[in-house]
Amino acid sequence: MDQATLLARLESHRTLSGAPKDQLAWLAQVGHEEILEPGVVLTPSTGPVRGLYIVLDGHLSIRVDRGSGPRIVMEWHAGDVTGMLPYSRIKGPPGDVVAEERTTVFVVLTADLPRMIRECHELTAVFVHVMVDRARVFKTSELIDEKMSSLGRLAAGLAHELNNPASAVERSAKMLVAHLDVHDAATRRFCGLNLSDDQCLSVDAFRHPAAEGLGPLELADRQDAIDSWLAAHKVRGVDVEPLAAAGIVVEDLDGLARMVPVEKIGIVLSHLSSAQSVRQLAGEIEMAAGRIHSLVAAVKGFTFVNQQATLQPIEIGRGLADTVTVLRAKARAKSVEVTVRVSPGLPAVDGYGGELNQVWANLLDNAIDAASGGHVRLEAEATAGKVNVRVIDDGPGIPEAIVHRIFDPFFTTKDVGQGTGLGLDISRRIVQRHRGTIDLHTGKGGTEFLVTLPASTCRPSAEESTETR
Repeated sequence: MDQATLLARLESHRTLSGAPKDQLAWLAQVGHEEILEPGVVLTPSTGPVRGLYIVLDGHLSIRVDRGSGPRIVMEWHAGDVTGMLPYSRIKGPPGDVVAEERTTVFVVLTADLPRMIRECHELTAVFVHVMVDRARVFKTSELIDEKMSSLGRLAAGLAHELNNPASAVERSAKMLVAHLDVHDAATRRFCGLNLSDDQCLSVDAFRHPAAEGLGPLELADRQDAIDSWLAAHKVRGVDVEPLAAAGIVVEDLDGLARMVPVEKIGIVLSHLSSAQSVRQLAGEIEMAAGRIHSLVAAVKGFTFVNQQATLQPIEIGRGLADTVTVLRAKARAKSVEVTVRVSPGLPAVDGYGGELNQVWANLLDNAIDAASGGHVRLEAEATAGKVNVRVIDDGPGIPEAIVHRIFDPFFTTKDVGQGTGLGLDISRRIVQRHRGTIDLHTGKGGTEFLVTLPASTCRPSAEESTETR
């Protein structure tokens, strides 16, 4: 392409059209044209970025595979500018920059950028605006990607956590309907006995016995003892499991037999057994529903639902507890024991609760992966007007060769599809936004992330010392 044609194309370029003609002429003299065939890599993800690329025609893109197949995360067409821009600190793209079709780019090598900054002020300003816009789009895109990835992981864990109590409610409710029919029949037979007031009082003593925590073997032994007693007294058709689970022993049956005739005791025990079954099923439904309520409350606390996204005093202990709750399913699946310890009188921090919880979730999620089959500790304490939060795992540690890259965008040690490589980068940005710091210490004995945040200037937290598992 001759200089006149090149200059004309630069003057009509969407991004450069407003730059002075003499500066575009300078650009045409120092740069060179490159033609890329489809599939050719302009810049590999490992770098380096050779220079500034002005797309004259064609289509460039970056594809990243986050588990569901390669997906375009950034792209450029005729009229766009990419690559190394003035004052940029870019080291490498998040993925290979590839030509999607036959593409023509005008290249200004990195070594020529300082001279352009000195001699072509208006042109430099154009490229700086491009860099700012690129950073804004990139930041928005990666935040959305990481939030969607985090949402997917949390949703999967919560679905698993909610499934157990929800299934228990459904199962117990169905059984309750059937047992109510049995209980109604048993009650009608019981009412037909015409027991005296004293006899009814003896029966009532069995309706709410003290529950005992029995192991499977103890429960089986007690059932056998009750079965033997019933056989010895020629009583048949009684479901003994609810009686044994309720804490009834042979001595109780002996006492009942002294008040109620033996020929009536079978009907009495059937009535008591069916009543205990109904009570037990109702208790199971209550416990399962309570578990669901607790999980929903934890999710609302984790996401700060119905709270304004404004700076406010945040209780770190509650955020850590809610985070552990929403990630408990993953910890259980990885056989990881998670412990939370919050020092007494821990002050609050001024911040955005949803964002800080995202930090704890990212750090805990990584720690669980690293400590498969081991332990993770979350600790929070206050020192000299600061709140320190530590996330410690006893995994194998981070290899020394990659420690310096651990906070880089899109860098991950996980398998394809297991992580976006954005969690730690976003966590660091969130911590910095809260005027805090995040540090890393790692070795063969495990890894510790230390987040330090300024204590709140508004009010102290109401948290007490807690230690949960």
